[in-house]
Amino acid sequence: MAQINAYLNFNGNTREAMNFYKDCLGGELTLQTIEGSPFEAQCPAAIKHQIMHSALNKEGLILMASDMIAPDGLHPGNNVSLSLNCLSEDEINTYYSSLSVGGKIIEPLKPQFWGAIFGCLTDKFGIRWMLNYDNNSKNL
Repeated sequence: MAQINAYLNFNGNTREAMNFYKDCLGGELTLQTIEGSPFEAQCPAAIKHQIMHSALNKEGLILMASDMIAPDGLHPGNNVSLSLNCLSEDEINTYYSSLSVGGKIIEPLKPQFWGAIFGCLTDKFGIRWMLNYDNNSKNL
């Protein structure tokens, strides 16, 4: 069965926030900066040390976060997304197609540098969804 996790967006303080959540909840925290990623060349040098992706994992709890902000900026309503980790390519295609009806495509489904198929959309109710399918590893 697919898994839904919370994905938070911060404005440059993801590292601080995720370390706080780690102190509160425990678990293992991974942080990936913009520096060294395929996005580095597209980003201003001033933000290269910000967090592109982070994940706090503890016994089935997964909390993810990033400093990457959508083109329309960070505002209440787009600072939390639902990340749907799918178990098959058919599943991600079905969910993406269904959830996007009447909504807005942010990122079309396509292969990404981390080896997964990924897409992002806002559904017709204004909820942001991030869909991921990685057939080479366990979905996190």
